[in-house]
Amino acid sequence: MAQTSRQETRTTAFGIDIGGSGIKGALVNLDTGEFIGDRVRIDTPQPATPDAVADTVADLLDASGWTGPVGLTVPAVVRNQVAVTAANIDPAWIGTDCQRLFGERLGTDGSPRRVVVLNDADAAGIAEARYGDASTTQGTVLFLTFGTGIGSALLYNGALFPNTELGHLNFPAMDAEKWASSAVREREKLSYKEWARRVDRVLGEYIRILNPARIIVGGGISKKHHKWIPELTVDADVVPAVLLNRAGIVGAAVAVHDGMRP
Repeated sequence: MAQTSRQETRTTAFGIDIGGSGIKGALVNLDTGEFIGDRVRIDTPQPATPDAVADTVADLLDASGWTGPVGLTVPAVVRNQVAVTAANIDPAWIGTDCQRLFGERLGTDGSPRRVVVLNDADAAGIAEARYGDASTTQGTVLFLTFGTGIGSALLYNGALFPNTELGHLNFPAMDAEKWASSAVREREKLSYKEWARRVDRVLGEYIRILNPARIIVGGGISKKHHKWIPELTVDADVVPAVLLNRAGIVGAAVAVHDGMRP
C-alpha cells in the first residue's frame, strides 16, 4: 500500500518488529504510543538470513513511504548493535553488525540511514513502561511476550535490564519457549487450559528466581487473555499488556527517536 512520503517530526518515529513469522512496521505517535495510519506486514523470508530480512525490511519501508530514521527489533541478544544470539531466525545472524546491515541496505544516495536495533522483547517492555501499565514503574516487573518463542524484558522502577532471554531457561530439560510458547500451543493443538498449565509452571520458575511484583504478558495471544490467564494458579499478579501485540513496533520507534544504543 503506497502512501505519501512522511518525514520524521519531534513526536513521530517509525518502528519495525522482526518476528519469526512476520515483519511488521508502522509510524508511531510518540506522544500517545498509537499508530499513525496502517500497520504494514510482510511475511518473514525463509530462511531468515540477514540479507533476506534486510531486503524485506526495505520492501516494507517502500510500501509505507517512510524515509526517515528507523528503529528495528530482532529476536536476538543485541550488544553494541551486534547480534550475539539467533532465536527463531537464521544462525547467520550471530556476529552480524545489525546497525551496519540495515543502515547500508536502507540508505539512499550512498548515505546510510540512521537506525537503532534492539531485542524484540526489550522493545516491547520499553513501550509498555512508557505508554502502558503504570505498575511497570514500581518495583520489579517481568514483561513476557508469547509468540513464536517467549521473549522477556525485566524492568525495575521502569528502567530496563536488557537481554534477559528468559525464554531459553531450561525447563523441563528444554528451553521454556520450546515447551510453552504460543506457537507450541498451536502446533500441539493444546486447549487454552492445557497450555495454561505449562505457562503456569514456567511462570512459577520465573517467580522463584526473580520475585517480580507483577508479570505482564504480551504478544498476539494476549488478545485472548481471558481464555488462559484465569487458568493460572501462580502466586503473582498476572495481567495482559495494555499495548497487546503492538508494543514491539512502538518500542522500536521510541529507541530510534531517543537514540538508544543497546
